[in-house]
Amino acid sequence: MIFKPQKYSIADRSGVPFIDSDEINSLIRDTISDKKQVLEIIEKSLDKNRLTLQEVAQLINATDTDQIELIKEGARQLKEKVYGNRIVLFAPLYVGNMCTNDCQYCGFRTSNKNALRTTLSDSQLIQEVKALEDTGQKRLILVFGEHPKYNAQYIADVTRKVYSIKKGNGEIRRVNINAAPLSIDGFRTVLESKIGTYQVFQETYHPDIYKTVHPSGKKSDYDWRLTALDRAQEAGIDDVGIGALFGLYDWRFEVMGLVRHVNHFEAVYHVGPHTISFPRIQYASMFNIDKSHLVKNEEFVRLVAILRLAVPYTGMILTAREPEHIRNDVIRFGVSQIDGGTNIELGGYSENKHDQNINREQFTINDNRSLNEVIDELVVNGFIPSFCTSCYRLGRTGEHFMEFSVPGFIKRFCDPNGILTLAEYLEDYAPAETKEKGYKLINDKLLTLAKDMDIEPIEKKIGLIKQGKRDLYF
Repeated sequence: MIFKPQKYSIADRSGVPFIDSDEINSLIRDTISDKKQVLEIIEKSLDKNRLTLQEVAQLINATDTDQIELIKEGARQLKEKVYGNRIVLFAPLYVGNMCTNDCQYCGFRTSNKNALRTTLSDSQLIQEVKALEDTGQKRLILVFGEHPKYNAQYIADVTRKVYSIKKGNGEIRRVNINAAPLSIDGFRTVLESKIGTYQVFQETYHPDIYKTVHPSGKKSDYDWRLTALDRAQEAGIDDVGIGALFGLYDWRFEVMGLVRHVNHFEAVYHVGPHTISFPRIQYASMFNIDKSHLVKNEEFVRLVAILRLAVPYTGMILTAREPEHIRNDVIRFGVSQIDGGTNIELGGYSENKHDQNINREQFTINDNRSLNEVIDELVVNGFIPSFCTSCYRLGRTGEHFMEFSVPGFIKRFCDPNGILTLAEYLEDYAPAETKEKGYKLINDKLLTLAKDMDIEPIEKKIGLIKQGKRDLYF
């Protein structure tokens, strides 16, 4: 199916592409910000209202130290208000790194002759999933290179296989996908395998920079990639994830591009993206980019806080590309999902490898902690580690998810379900020390929840978990 021009545009600008570089650059260049405006914008966001592009530009141009601190504090408050103190955990599982694209920042690029090309066999896939289940993982994102071998039917078959693999109390309850854009029919095929979220990152929203860093392969088609998740929506996949690779171009432009992309989804499909990702470029085999736009740590914290305020209801993903100390800092300002126990080498989980081989990886990861080490630190810092999948499995996705998340009702489910999945982890996988810390945090959290809700149903389900029942949720 060929998209008509209006599919590329938001409702109030019929016939005009929804990413307009001149518009974005003029807003960045000409918007003036002061403390009073910043406070008003933060207050609007704390009321769980999505910000306009103009307001996002004002936050971007708030460079005074006091204003930046206000933005960060506003993001912290908003995260607590909408999502509470839970952090959803997942793991990436690389299925195959064959690729026909030549992305200049990626170790999988087709011209990289040093890359060790692998596609997991069925037996290798089973070993990887069982190794992940042995650590307590319940949520995976499957990652595929862009290659004819990894077509829609292949992705669907792998997804079904992953769901079928069980070991002890271990099972994967949600499989998300990070793979090439598909046709509408292709997305329908993948949807039938009961995937969770389908991620397609634009990498950079600037068309000229996009052409420079994507010189060949199907990914060089900017429009095909930009409209990928429109096709997913048309196919019935209402949980989609967007992202930009920060460091390819001016971070301010990419933040604006992400927000404009959100505008588009809301205008055309009446639903925003389920998640936004904001990875920073890390070293890769045959790495070959202009480094002038690499994002500094302080800029990274700012952009995360601004995105949190800009789109209050959308999940935000922070990955192990970042080192532990950066993750511990940034997580406070609006992050709702992180990976833990991450290994991005093909076959790396079952091999239990800790030393990275850059020729077997897409990029370098900088947080090599085990899943339990990540969970233990989250607990110590007062966060509820969550493996919850209830919204996806009960149909609270797309517009239905928006109905709960925009007014903040989703927190009523997130906190109890996060507690239940943490209790499962503590019973099945945690060392004694982590288990003790985890149940202390659960008890403290229940005392807090008791002020606003009846906690007896939660306590009853925790008791059932201790007796051996699994997969309980609200």
